[in-house]
Amino acid sequence: MASKIVSVDAGSPAARAGLEAGETLLQIDGVAIRDVLDYKFYSYDAALTLQVMEPDGQTLREVRVRKREGEPLGLNFEHYLMDGMKQCSNRCVFCFIDQLPRGMRKTLYVKDDDARMSFLMGNYISMTNLSEADVDRILRMHISPVNISVQTTNPELRVKMLRNPRAGEALKIMERFAEGGIQMNCQLVVCKGLNDGEELKRSLYDLKALYPAVNTISVVPFGMTRHRENLYPLEPTDKTAAEAILDIVEPFAEECLREFGTRLVWCGDELYLKAERPLPDTEYYEDFTQFENGIGMLPLFMEEFRLALPDYAGRSARPFTIATGAAAAPSMAVLLDEAAAKCDNLNGKVIEIRNDFFGHRVSVAGLITGQDLVAQLKGRDLSERVLISANMLRDGGDVFLDDYTPQQVADAIGVPVVPVEIDGADLLAKIFED
Repeated sequence: MASKIVSVDAGSPAARAGLEAGETLLQIDGVAIRDVLDYKFYSYDAALTLQVMEPDGQTLREVRVRKREGEPLGLNFEHYLMDGMKQCSNRCVFCFIDQLPRGMRKTLYVKDDDARMSFLMGNYISMTNLSEADVDRILRMHISPVNISVQTTNPELRVKMLRNPRAGEALKIMERFAEGGIQMNCQLVVCKGLNDGEELKRSLYDLKALYPAVNTISVVPFGMTRHRENLYPLEPTDKTAAEAILDIVEPFAEECLREFGTRLVWCGDELYLKAERPLPDTEYYEDFTQFENGIGMLPLFMEEFRLALPDYAGRSARPFTIATGAAAAPSMAVLLDEAAAKCDNLNGKVIEIRNDFFGHRVSVAGLITGQDLVAQLKGRDLSERVLISANMLRDGGDVFLDDYTPQQVADAIGVPVVPVEIDGADLLAKIFED
């Protein structure tokens, strides 16, 4: 697919070669460029010949570019992927998007399942919509790592869980990736009564057999909102279910540690909290490869806070309130007690926000909406400001999931709303900010 250039970075190799906005990139070194992967792959070399179409839509010209090997060309296109995003073809029984209420902004209902987004942005894919050409290109270009939502290695069960007849066949692609040296990070979203118990054990051992191509595995509970009308009947992950998952995964991880020098698999923080078990220390998580899946996020946050705390010893701060989800609230209270013991007149408190919007089974801070903050904070003594986790907000920090803005929330509750990055040191910096 030809891609129109919308801008050229100043001083870039493309700018030096005379490429201009409005032109359309057709080929690099004689290869047709259909998307962002082709663009990045074929523009790597130091000497390139580009074929472009001028803005009149008829005139072709060749442009020779010289640059450092691996240096970006500096072209920007109408769309990041340079063509359409592949949509998900599954109807997973645990799909979170299917559990969203109506009336939210349209982008929240988009289900992407695009291998390019896996490589470029870290998204997880099911592989059910990969064509043979897609698989061949991943192998040929050695696009690695690929993040894969596996859920189960039982083909029949995977078809049932993803409700896609290709779901079982897609598992064979992982074997081809392994043979081709493609690194894979895998995810198992565990649903009580489906892929837990013996099925979870089977999946772990099947994935272990693909090590080291299978680089990491995360095990997380499925997220259950209150909006499940006419959806597959699933049970929530309760304390007993969380304990059972941990009792399978942790011994398996120790077995892998003995054999490979890595645990290979980690459970989400939420499982430890549901099971009411202590979170592991940060060394347990090795390289934190699965951090974005909520693997080790809270232990790392707490360690960052504690490492930064001595820098604030003896200092005082303006009064504040931390508003967070039920999962993190007890840990935040512990950290504030530790800070109060080292700092002068630290006047802060934690308020746990129930998730009325999605349902009380949803306890993570990242799914708290602006309207729940307003409903539960308005009229309360909030001191001088409210600190919230920045992951409650869309990338860019402009709106909550329900399209409330931080300023709207601040106006409603009567004090400023201060987003805090997922970093314990940033929490301290915001607490002691003038």
